[in-house]
Amino acid sequence: MSHVQEHAADHQGTRRDFLYYATAGAGVVATGAAVWPLVNQMNPSADVQRLSSIRVDVSAVAPGTQLTVLWQGKPVFIRSRTEEEVKSARDTDLAVLVDRAAENENTAAGAEATDANRTVMPFGVTDPKDNPGTWYVSLGVCTHLGCVPLDHQGDFGGWFCPCHGSHYDTAGRIRKGPAPKNLHIPLVAFVDDTTIKLG
Repeated sequence: MSHVQEHAADHQGTRRDFLYYATAGAGVVATGAAVWPLVNQMNPSADVQRLSSIRVDVSAVAPGTQLTVLWQGKPVFIRSRTEEEVKSARDTDLAVLVDRAAENENTAAGAEATDANRTVMPFGVTDPKDNPGTWYVSLGVCTHLGCVPLDHQGDFGGWFCPCHGSHYDTAGRIRKGPAPKNLHIPLVAFVDDTTIKLG
């Protein structure tokens, strides 16, 4: 093969490689452009993102009553506990609990399910030892199969899930029935004396 023929063969290979990569690159770009709208539609909508945190006025929630709000498509229980409910929860021996974990996004990982670790500290209180335990907030979703428990019912005065018979105490801890975990406590804090922020 002459030098001219070798050069022509190298040129043909280079041109062929360029056309192959250019076509493949265009195909990738076209596929990405076609798929992106499908992927993007799975992102949360603007109204859902706005609800990633909400503020709830609890000034009208009297001791012994509960307010249920909808947050991120789930019910949230906000309960003002009576002194008797607080005492009952605090007198419970952790050894009798089904789930001894706090299940609280506001506490350190591995925190125990003490009443202080399961309740919201009032505005201005920073030490859990000073938490009077008046306010309890959790997702209103049974940890068994996702049903919504009924408040002020069951064997422990907290919540009762009639679907499968799970009983929770006044600190939202599972005490009896098939539910494996305590009611989940989301990020929550008082932003002033009468307003709770979820998320």
